[in-house]
Amino acid sequence: MKKPELLIPASSLEVLKTAVIFGADAVYIGGESFGLRAKAKNFSMDDMREGISFAHAHGVKVYVTANILAHNKDLEGVESYFQELKKMKPDALIIADPGVFQKAKEICPEIERHISTQANNTNYETYRFWWNLGAKRVVSARELSLQEIREIRRQIPEEMEIETFIHGAMCISYSGRCLLSNYFTGRDANQGACTHPCRWKYAVMEETRPGEYMPVYENERGTYIFNSKDLCMIEHIPDLLDSGIDSFKIEGRMKTALYVATVARTYRKAIDDCLEDPKLYEKNMEWYRSQISNCTYRQFTTGFFYGKPGKEAQIYDNNTYIKEYTYLGIIGQEKDGLYRIEQRNKFSVGENIEVMKPDGTDLNVTVRAIFDEEGNPQESAPHPKQVLYIDLGVKLNVYDILRRQEIEQ
Repeated sequence: MKKPELLIPASSLEVLKTAVIFGADAVYIGGESFGLRAKAKNFSMDDMREGISFAHAHGVKVYVTANILAHNKDLEGVESYFQELKKMKPDALIIADPGVFQKAKEICPEIERHISTQANNTNYETYRFWWNLGAKRVVSARELSLQEIREIRRQIPEEMEIETFIHGAMCISYSGRCLLSNYFTGRDANQGACTHPCRWKYAVMEETRPGEYMPVYENERGTYIFNSKDLCMIEHIPDLLDSGIDSFKIEGRMKTALYVATVARTYRKAIDDCLEDPKLYEKNMEWYRSQISNCTYRQFTTGFFYGKPGKEAQIYDNNTYIKEYTYLGIIGQEKDGLYRIEQRNKFSVGENIEVMKPDGTDLNVTVRAIFDEEGNPQESAPHPKQVLYIDLGVKLNVYDILRRQEIEQ
């Protein structure tokens, strides 16, 4: 079987480096404009330049999203943006809009053009259409089954690539074409400003009784009638490998380094194990399941891969994430036997925490000491993003991740 690319999202330079170290073959990122994650931290031009350089030095590709559906006022800025990206040499641009596609083709033809899922790519003629215009890859719509993807693979040129989401949040609407955000708040999902109204709680109002709200009960807490489970295909890697997909894509350009590290190393090991020996993959299944549940998630579904999902793909009683671990920070350089971190959540001296390593091992450690930048001892790390030096009593490596378990598994 052909080894697929593992494509991991990155919301910031820190997360990009984490994705690279924890097993990504490629990462996709967004700049401060023209992508569909306006609320993500996104990359400044300087961070993007450094991130591309870091990834390339580790043999990892970088794809830049420019997948808004552009208005006239956007096009001049798109041109300037692509001129800057031309100098940075990312490996591909992810585009949805034909006008933006044409600008990329004119300005930086040497950079591959990938067609975003936002373009609603649901059949092989659409793939052929984009191939004939010069696209190297098309991201399939989330509404496709594995059977449909196999048919697309048979009908398109062998050199053309299929990229498919295999893990992460699902959209209530057809590949992101939801109008609820724009209607309710004036924030356009197709301009990167979705407010995720699919996660809100709703009631019913009868036309002749305005102002009288009647709850739609699923249980005593009410119902979240649009709220979907998260996609997870960790238990179905053989089917994905057999489908002809070239790139396994993880959703999550607004996620933390802990989330990205957990998903990247779990899918990395699952893919590699399955390619080495399907029996090894089956043997390690409980490890994959336990690791993937360490991410924040909303319960899991296989989405549309095995046919149109029914009510089992929805969550009607709440809109909250399940969170089993808290992200504490990433290990930096060693100094006088202590390790630098930029704290993300509070932890204290004497507390038991975990060190998460790229090779799949986790170390249970006790925090022996915490010092501020001036060398003053502290009992805890209470201030977000405070730079600290810590002693955990073990040898650590740069990019190891610190986390704390919150829920007994």
